[in-house]
Amino acid sequence: MAMLVFPGQGSQKPGMGKFLFENFGLAKECFDEGSEALKLDLKQLCFNASESDLALTENTQPALLVTSTATQKVLRSEFGVQPSMSAGHSVGEYAALVAAGVLDFAAAIRAVRIRGQAMQSAVPTGKGGMAALMGLEPQQAEELCAFVEKRSGKSPLSPANFNCPGQIVVSGAAPAIEWLRTEFKVENLWGETGPTRVKVIPLQVSAPFHCAMMKPAEEKMREVLSAIPFKNADFGIIQNFQALVETQAEQLKENLIRQISAPVRWTQSMQEAQKLGFTQIIECGGGKVLAGLLKKISPDFQVYSTNSLDDLKLIESLAIV
Repeated sequence: MAMLVFPGQGSQKPGMGKFLFENFGLAKECFDEGSEALKLDLKQLCFNASESDLALTENTQPALLVTSTATQKVLRSEFGVQPSMSAGHSVGEYAALVAAGVLDFAAAIRAVRIRGQAMQSAVPTGKGGMAALMGLEPQQAEELCAFVEKRSGKSPLSPANFNCPGQIVVSGAAPAIEWLRTEFKVENLWGETGPTRVKVIPLQVSAPFHCAMMKPAEEKMREVLSAIPFKNADFGIIQNFQALVETQAEQLKENLIRQISAPVRWTQSMQEAQKLGFTQIIECGGGKVLAGLLKKISPDFQVYSTNSLDDLKLIESLAIV
């Protein structure tokens, strides 16, 4: 059984989707439709923009969506892939909903453009931050965040991304992140019973995503998404918010809204997929970020990338349906 997964921010790269545009009319139509919906040249943005321009959140999110959508359409139309399940990492969940017939593509790309703008403007520059924690279990990350809030007197700080075992990203107020980086000592929280070492890596991000500081963006997207028709899904979607399979329109919408200020439960989502028997995974979009995470989540996953014609032909030859 084939499962499609769709990457989020961090997977963008100049040139993303260009080979699809040059080789498949369906992909060209997708880029044209998205460009018309936004009144923005997505070809220029994805193929020729600088890394810094592409990294702007309001640009990154539609660029990822158009590339991921073009990829899944070509896979299904030209290479015989018939997905039975999907999931997306953060903004990638919009691509999963488009693939499953829940959202109209033009409406979705307009929504993610607003989402990017709302997330960027929710917190003044420099007031929030994110950091990767290496070496903790999910429960330990929760305990650490509560400890930092208490000891530093600064909040919020909470897990934002459960990416894979041993790699959890936290998000929140910049002073809490700084206290974590400079003052936290493992023994002060867990004594001799905790992990031997925790590595804290501050991330260069433009805002503290997936934490309580994103509530203004969540409220904005509730307004935006409430005006967009949602349909029941053609196949199951494991959503970030609860890491459970969902197909019903109203619940899909609510979970999509709530994920903006809630953690991305990627590890738990992929463990759920494995439990349901999905081990053949196709990463639809640029890069191999999700492939790297999946290999750390379970060695049983067979992950296929979609970065070239050869990648697509390999998927076709293996008859991954």
